[in-house]
Amino acid sequence: MNGATDQEQIDEGAAPSLHLPSWLTQVIELDPDANALHFEDTWRTWGWLGAGVRALHERLDAAGFGEGSMVGVLMRNRPEIVRAITGALATGRCLVTLSSAIPADKLADEIRRLRLPVIVATASDWANESILEAARDAGSLALLADESDVPFAIVVAAGERGDAPTIAPGVAVQMLTSGTTGPPKRIDLLYRSLEHEIVSTASYSRNSDLSAPRLSSGVSLVWNPLLHMGGLRALTSSLVAGRSVALMERFNVDQWAKNVREHRLRVVGLVPTALAMVLAADLPRDLFEHVQAVFAGTSPLDPELGRAFEEKYGVPVLEVYGATEFAGGVAGWTLSDRRQFGDTKTGSVGRPNQGVEVRVVDAETGEPVPNGSVGLLEVRAPQLAQSGWTRTTDLAHMDDDQFIWITGRADDVIIRGGFKVATGEVGKVLAGHPSVLEACVIGLPDQRLGQVPVAAVQLRDDAEPITSEALLIWAREKLSGYQVPVELRIVAELPRTPSMKVSQVEVRNLFVV
Repeated sequence: MNGATDQEQIDEGAAPSLHLPSWLTQVIELDPDANALHFEDTWRTWGWLGAGVRALHERLDAAGFGEGSMVGVLMRNRPEIVRAITGALATGRCLVTLSSAIPADKLADEIRRLRLPVIVATASDWANESILEAARDAGSLALLADESDVPFAIVVAAGERGDAPTIAPGVAVQMLTSGTTGPPKRIDLLYRSLEHEIVSTASYSRNSDLSAPRLSSGVSLVWNPLLHMGGLRALTSSLVAGRSVALMERFNVDQWAKNVREHRLRVVGLVPTALAMVLAADLPRDLFEHVQAVFAGTSPLDPELGRAFEEKYGVPVLEVYGATEFAGGVAGWTLSDRRQFGDTKTGSVGRPNQGVEVRVVDAETGEPVPNGSVGLLEVRAPQLAQSGWTRTTDLAHMDDDQFIWITGRADDVIIRGGFKVATGEVGKVLAGHPSVLEACVIGLPDQRLGQVPVAAVQLRDDAEPITSEALLIWAREKLSGYQVPVELRIVAELPRTPSMKVSQVEVRNLFVV
C-alpha cells in the first residue's frame, strides 16, 4: 500500500535515516504505561509489548540464536503474535512468516521443508499434534506465544538440524506473497528496504514525524492479515510512528464499525471487497464524521464502487498500489492530489511515492513507450533489493502528470486458437451484468485451442434469479466470440485469500476434476 496514513501530503523534504531495530526499541521504552495495542475491548501497554520483546531476545540469545537468526512465526492477528513479530524485528532477527491459512498437514510439510532454527506459535497451534511433530522432525526450537508476564516458554527443545541455515543476514522478513494467481512465493525483504519504504511514505503525512522516536496521538486500525504485506506493513509503520494499534482478528463489518467509532479514526484502509461490504451494510453516515480518507488497495478498485461509497458517506476514497516485492508501496492518491485534480483522473492508482520512479515499457523491446500508451510497468526505488528497474506483470499507462492507470496483468492474457484474451477484461464485462456482484475469469489448457477462458460468478444478494446459460447469452452480446467463456459457474461465494482477493488457484480447482 501507499502508506499515507494521515491527513494530507506534506512537501517533500530530506528523509531522516532510520535503523528499524533500534528505533522500535526506543519507541517501546518511551512510556511503558501508555496504551499500545487494543484487542477485543482490552488495551495492552507499551510496557507489555516491551516485556515480550525482551523475553524473546533473552530466550533466543540463551539458545545461541542471535542477530540475523531466522525466527518462524505462525502468523495470526492476535496480541501474542504481535509481540513475537515486534520481538523479531526489534532485535535484528529475520521474521519468517508461516501461514495459518493453510491446512495443518500442509503447514507441517512446510515446517519440515524449511527446517527453521526457531518457530513461535500460539497454544492452539501447538495443540495440533501434526504441527508439533513437524517442529520436532525439523529440529526447531518451539516457543509458545502467549500474553503472560513470562512469554515464549519452550514447547520443544532445539534438536538436530544438520546443515539447515540458521541466519539470513540483513533480511527483516522472509515474506509469503498472497498466492492469488498461484502458490505463494517467499520473498526476502531487507531491513534497508523496509526502512527506506517507511521513511519514504511517512513523509506524506504531516503527523508522521520521524526526526526522533516519539509516541503519537491517534489509533491505527489493523484488520488485514499480518500474514501478508498489507497487514504487516500497517502494523510496522504504526509501531515506528509510536501510534497505538487497534487489532482485529479478521474483518467483520460490525466490529470494524465499532472500532471506527470508538477510536474516532481519521484514516481507514479497506480493500475493495471490504469496501463493498461496508457499503452494503448501510452504516450510518455519522460513523464517518471523523474519517478524512479511506485508502483502498491490494486489488483493483471499481471506480463506480468508490464513487458510490463517497456519495453515501461523504469521505474520499483514495486508491493505492503496491506489492510484496516492493516492501509495500509504489504509488497512491493523497488528499492534496484529490483536491487539485478532483475526478479528472478517475480509475488511476495515483502518482509514485516519494523516491519511487516508474515507467511503462514495450513488452518486446523493453523501451519506454509514450505517455498514454499501454505497456508493462517497471519500478525503480531505494527499497528494492536489486538496483535498476524491476519489471512487474502489470499492464499500465501513465499521463503527463505522472498518474498511473493499471489496465490488467500480462499473465492474465491467454491465447485461444491464436487470439489473445485478456481474462481480466472479460471479468469486468461479466461484472457489468445487473445481477453479478463479481466475476473471475481464468484460462484452462485445451488440447485443440491451447487455452480457453472459464468463469466463476458470484451474484448480488438482491439479484433476480438467473442461470449460467442466460449469463453466457448476455455475454455473447457484449464480447467477441473468442472471448466468451466456454463454461460459467455461479457460486455462492468466490473463494478468497486471507487478504480478501479472489483466489484464482481455488477458482481453477472448481473446473479441474
